[in-house]
Amino acid sequence: MDDLREACGVFGCISTDKWPTQLDIANIICLGLVALQHRGQESAGIVTSSGLDAYKFQTHRGMGLVSQVFDEDTVTKLKGNLGIGHTRYSTAGFSEIVNCQPFVVETLHGLIAVAHNGELVNANSLRQKVLKRGVGLSSGSDSELITQLLTISPPENEDDGPNWPARIKQLMLETSTSYSLAIMHKDKIYAVRDPYGNRPLCIGKLIKTSGDKECEACDGKDVEGWVVSSESCSFQSIGATYYREVLPGEIVELSKDGAHSVCIVSRPKEIRPAFCIFEYVYFARPDSLLEGQMVYTVRQRCGEQLARESPVEADIVSTVPESATPAALGFSKQSGIPYVEVLIKNRYVGRTFIQPNVKLRQIGVAKKFGALTENFKGKRIVIVDDSIVRGNTMGPIVRLLKNAGAKEVHIRIASPPIKHPCHMGINIPTKEELIANKLTVEKLCSHLGADSVVYLSVNGLVTAVQEGITTKDKEGTKVGHCTACLTGQYPVPLDW
Repeated sequence: MDDLREACGVFGCISTDKWPTQLDIANIICLGLVALQHRGQESAGIVTSSGLDAYKFQTHRGMGLVSQVFDEDTVTKLKGNLGIGHTRYSTAGFSEIVNCQPFVVETLHGLIAVAHNGELVNANSLRQKVLKRGVGLSSGSDSELITQLLTISPPENEDDGPNWPARIKQLMLETSTSYSLAIMHKDKIYAVRDPYGNRPLCIGKLIKTSGDKECEACDGKDVEGWVVSSESCSFQSIGATYYREVLPGEIVELSKDGAHSVCIVSRPKEIRPAFCIFEYVYFARPDSLLEGQMVYTVRQRCGEQLARESPVEADIVSTVPESATPAALGFSKQSGIPYVEVLIKNRYVGRTFIQPNVKLRQIGVAKKFGALTENFKGKRIVIVDDSIVRGNTMGPIVRLLKNAGAKEVHIRIASPPIKHPCHMGINIPTKEELIANKLTVEKLCSHLGADSVVYLSVNGLVTAVQEGITTKDKEGTKVGHCTACLTGQYPVPLDW
């Protein structure tokens, strides 16, 4: 995989114990964000609230990794009984401090904080709407648009105070996708997923422990807090247990009294959900649960399907460490060809080492990977990868293996060719930059120096993903995935 990046990760936590809580809310959020670091590495932020004063939040945001933005001193200062956090990779808006989230704005009813994963498909028209109201925008991020739109009073009466669910619902009717949100006001957090369910979002429970042992019963009395996260992989690191996904179009309120579903905003009739299929292929961490199934298992099934679709005579199956390893193991299992490691990754060479010119880029691949020559010399290798975007990495790897003694190198890609930009929260290069639009498979094979190249089919990917789904849409039957980057068929019209 080269040059595909997820947009963001969101996380929130609220204590259900007596306030002020004994839970270290800021530290829990910080650990949650570390577990979501793969979703964004440019900036991070945390906002906390005591839950007692609607006009006072504690905020810290900065550029860099979570571990660079937060130290013990900054985390200690973020006192509160609830809070939300965010880790970002930019898709809309430049990589600079003004675009760091969560965004905080003051409303007639106090402060609100918003953390957003996704990208609005109608950002331009929404931006014009906000500007025509005389509201200035301080960033290029469409996440700020969401924050400003939430300040607009809903059609419903607000004589008794702010009706945040009504405001959120109004926002959802204004823009159908793509967003998963954590919204905080005073003493509540709202977990929100767009009607198409394009980005993941799930809820977990912090369970009281007795010594080193969790309480056996898991009723409301044993819950000391609730968490919301882009992925369930963050729950293990904070001692939380998985509760459920936020459904497409659902607003879930997290408060001191617990978690309850407020409402579900429907899609147009007969329209299926459009959960991003590339969460399974690459973006989500392998130990996360999506739609009731573990990502690792889905990637294995993709490898098995790939072996059925593109058999090859070879001696060993391997992969480019590490994201495609489950797919390679699946390919090995289905084909009966043994899995053997052929490359070892140098974990201490960062992305910054790779330089713009071709020669240094090729040297970079050699320094990022070492060849385990004795494992493959004189043998025919199947290299399984999760995708090819620009094609900058695979060519040097093929040359590295052949120069080290591989007899043949066959490339198998556990996803279809990427031919279209995303527009819904994934940083995919322009159509002109995507190698699948530049070269036929035959020419790509020659370009990479491989003996053969075969991609998984779109139908094969969808079959592998949907085979193990156990959770259902609100109507109980509909399951659907966005394959726009593969097919060019977007779930909604784009306003760009």
